[in-house]
Amino acid sequence: MTRLRKMMLEELERRNYAPTTIEGYIHAVEDFACCFHRSPDRLGPQHIREHQAYLFRQRKLAPSSVTQRLAALRFFFTKTLKRSWSVAETPYPKKVQHLPSVLSQEEVSQLINAAPNPFYRILLMTLYATGARRAEVARLKVSDIDSQRMVVHIQGGKGRKDRDVMLSPVLLEALREYWRRLKPKTWLFPGSRAHTAPCPITSKVIWHACHQAALRAGLHKRVHPHTLRHCFATHLLEKGADLRTIQVLLGHRDLEETTIYLHLSSRHLSATASPLDALALAPTGKKDEPPRDA
Repeated sequence: MTRLRKMMLEELERRNYAPTTIEGYIHAVEDFACCFHRSPDRLGPQHIREHQAYLFRQRKLAPSSVTQRLAALRFFFTKTLKRSWSVAETPYPKKVQHLPSVLSQEEVSQLINAAPNPFYRILLMTLYATGARRAEVARLKVSDIDSQRMVVHIQGGKGRKDRDVMLSPVLLEALREYWRRLKPKTWLFPGSRAHTAPCPITSKVIWHACHQAALRAGLHKRVHPHTLRHCFATHLLEKGADLRTIQVLLGHRDLEETTIYLHLSSRHLSATASPLDALALAPTGKKDEPPRDA
């Protein structure tokens, strides 16, 4: 481990950053240094601007991904190297709000049923039943499944926040069958083929489970683990759950984050009439057609 990496790691750990954030920040600084073949402490604002343009132009990264990379570089320069950082010289990219892709409940069934093995199937079921992020599912412990209260404890979620979500009876029965076969001890999903590893699976395993099931199901929509989180929230909203409840279940800090699901809910969209429906329009017919150009 290099001196700079050790210094940055200590600064991140002192501030109690989440393991996934630490990993992403360290990787972003390493990538930045590799692009210029120099130690990152020998690089400056001009290199940061060039790197930002490179991430958009050559790497084709989304604005949110570039923002995360810049946040990592800003942390490195301001907290590790104790240097100044000018937001005016290195602005964060403008956010682009895209509506996420959502599957119907029938398509979610197809996805889960298409899982290539029982382990991938239980991962997909857990994602959809809890609405948890893939890193949160990966780090679930056996003790987090509370069958007495019928809740799943999500510990150390985004922002280091804990929360509880409902435990589906269907998921509980599937997890019991899974436990009887593999008998995991600490981690619910241990990271080895023998399922005896002292560490959990990585979030990449969950990504592969979703990707392979989507291919086998023949779904034409883009499907990834976060898609099932969007499905969880949208389907709850369509069944009558209120936004505040969904906000708590998802672990959103601000209710505004949750309102995006109003744009995805077919029940809410169909319940709102178009203003065109209230107009007194004359019936259309052939005699009303405008004259064609000669």
